[in-house]
Parts: sequence; structure tokens; C-alpha cells
Amino acid sequence: MLSFVCKERYTLADFVQLISFLRSEEGCPWDRVQTHESIRRNFIEEAYEAVEALDQGELAHMREELGDVLMQVLFHTDIERAAGHFDIDDVADAACKKLVNRHPHVFGTPEQRAAGQDWEAEKRRERGQTTVAESMESVSKALPGLWQAEKLQSKAAKVGYDWPDTETAFRKLPEETEELREAIESDDTDAIEEELGDLLFAAVKVGRFCGVDPEQAIRRSCEKFIRRFRGVEQAVLDAGKHLEDCTLEEMLNYYQNVKNQE
Repeated sequence: MLSFVCKERYTLADFVQLISFLRSEEGCPWDRVQTHESIRRNFIEEAYEAVEALDQGELAHMREELGDVLMQVLFHTDIERAAGHFDIDDVADAACKKLVNRHPHVFGTPEQRAAGQDWEAEKRRERGQTTVAESMESVSKALPGLWQAEKLQSKAAKVGYDWPDTETAFRKLPEETEELREAIESDDTDAIEEELGDLLFAAVKVGRFCGVDPEQAIRRSCEKFIRRFRGVEQAVLDAGKHLEDCTLEEMLNYYQNVKNQE
């Protein structure tokens, strides 16, 4: 144990051994009882925090959050190592083989290198997928919905199933909006959910034609809403009132004023 607390600098091998030690009988009781399911959410949260650090571009924060993601990888791997299924070298082996197989334009025969890269075809071949639908079904269900929609649309577009241009895709939005309105008027919750999903799916397609990441777009809108609402709240407080005392019309006026000042 002392070898883990007396080092001036740790290596990846130390990280692997430290996780293994913490999950051992001599280590931490909490770490020892964790399962894939119990820490599943941790993995997702750490990945999002790492992405936020990448967006911020602050190197120390980026290094910290990437370390937290790596810790999740090592923790889940150690659970399987202890069960006798695979270890971190097996994970690295599979990842390296995948990279080599998916880069025939780099590592393949002269003919393959001359043919260039077809990433989707390589993935389908690797997974034994013979149809585009099978490729679609392999898209992770754990992805945020807008990203999932974008991936599905991209796979369909590769075989020609797509609108010809942005304008055609854009004209789909009013149609989907009207169908959502009809569902709302019918007061059918299932229909409303379905039509709202169709509207979002159509909006993602417009964004894809414009080269816009749908998740980045919605995050940006959320951040903008927070920023503007902070301005609304401050303006209300400066007027000697509280939000609860304002009418919706008053708050909307404050919001418009904040928007105009940006």
C-alpha cells in the first residue's frame, strides 16, 4: 500500500494496479462492492464532464476529467478481470485490432490503400452486418436522442435515402408542426409524444444539412436561456420585486429587454 502513497509521479501501470488494490480485500469496502450497474451513471456523468472540459479548453481541468473517464474504464475492466473474463491488455488488444481493421487505407494492401476509407463499410463487415437496418440497430440506445437521430439519418443518407437539399428538409418542419398541433387537439398523449418526436427528428435533419451538431445547438439554447433569465431575475430584483409577483407579460417584457441588450 505504501508504494501507492510515496510516488512522486504515477504511470498508467500504477493506475491499473491502484484500482485493483482498491477493489481487493485490503482496499476500500465501497469500491469492492460496486458493479457495472451501480456505477453505470458515473461513467456517463464523467464522460459529459470531460466533454465540458474539452469545450472550455483549460488544460488542467481537461487532464483531470480525462483521468476520471480513464478511471471508469479501468474500474469496469477490473470487475471483469476479477471475474476471470478479461483484463486491460485484452481491452487494449481489441481496440488496436479494431483500429487496424478499420484503416485498410493505412495498413492494408496496396489495392486497399488506393481505394481509400469506407468507415461504415468496415464497421458493417467487422460486425457481420449485411444490411443498413442492422447497422442502424447497432447505434447505441444510450446516446442522447438528437445524436441518435443524426446517426440514423447519416446512415440512411449514405445509401441515398435523404432529402436533396436544405430547403426540402426545411419544408418538412411546418408539416410536422401541424401534425403535432392535431395531436395536441386530440388530447392523445401517445400521439403527442410521437408527433413531437417526428418534429425533433425533422429539425435534426435540417441541422445536419447545415452542418450543425443538434446536441451542441440545444445546449447553446439552454445556456442562452439561463443567461437571459438571470438578466430577467436581476431586472425584477432591481425594480424591488420578486419573480413570483410579476405577471407573465411583465416577465416577457423583461426577457425581451435582456435579449435586445445582447
